[in-house]
Amino acid sequence: MPSSKPPMKKPMSLRPRVQADMPRAGMLLSAGLGRRMRPLTATRPKPLISVNGKALIDYALESYKRAGVDRVVVNTHYLAGQVEAHVRRVNHGLDIHLSDERDELLETGGGCKKALPLIGADPFFVSNSDNILIDGPMDALALLAERWKPEQMDALLLLVPLARAHGYNGNGDFRMSGTGQLARQSGTRIAPFIYSGTQIVKASLFEDTPEGPFSFNLIWDRLIETGRLYGMSHQGQWYHVGTPEAVKQTEELLREA
Repeated sequence: MPSSKPPMKKPMSLRPRVQADMPRAGMLLSAGLGRRMRPLTATRPKPLISVNGKALIDYALESYKRAGVDRVVVNTHYLAGQVEAHVRRVNHGLDIHLSDERDELLETGGGCKKALPLIGADPFFVSNSDNILIDGPMDALALLAERWKPEQMDALLLLVPLARAHGYNGNGDFRMSGTGQLARQSGTRIAPFIYSGTQIVKASLFEDTPEGPFSFNLIWDRLIETGRLYGMSHQGQWYHVGTPEAVKQTEELLREA
């Protein structure tokens, strides 16, 4: 006798569908001096500071792996040998390459420009290694990739609403239109969104940029003028870990979550 029970439905996947031309490479910025993290950074670089028993850099590498990234470039400067040894030992199944900035710290934009031959992809992810990104209902980086529209934008930033930016004490970075276009907040007013430390960018953005150190702010301001800087609001949790006190606070918040 056939069963009267209805057939079981397969659970719906919460992972966005990522198209074949979406980023498969990422740049992980790990060369900073970590001055605000002293004394913890007196003998080890900031990316290797442990939060809940895991190095900060490992949170970022795991996010890349979940999003389907295959190739990751990690830049190094301060106590570079420790970072290099760590990523060789704990690479999370990724194809990791190292961009050596021992001779000169190149900042965020300059570091990416130097690493372009190693990245070997267009577009690609860029992430900081001093933030912890916790996915919301969907994988954050995969969702960012799904929102990427190269005909419309040259950079797509993952943003965090100021009210949910744990460990952040500034006045915000951007305001965002209904279509996702970004602009700087004028005057002394508080901006509703901050940059999470993760974005998708085109390699062509670095063609007319300085040699040596420069910040991504140079690129972003150019794109704001042309209307090609876009953002997406992060659906999950985000923690900025910039001081020893923030390490303890983040660990407490993660345990509560």
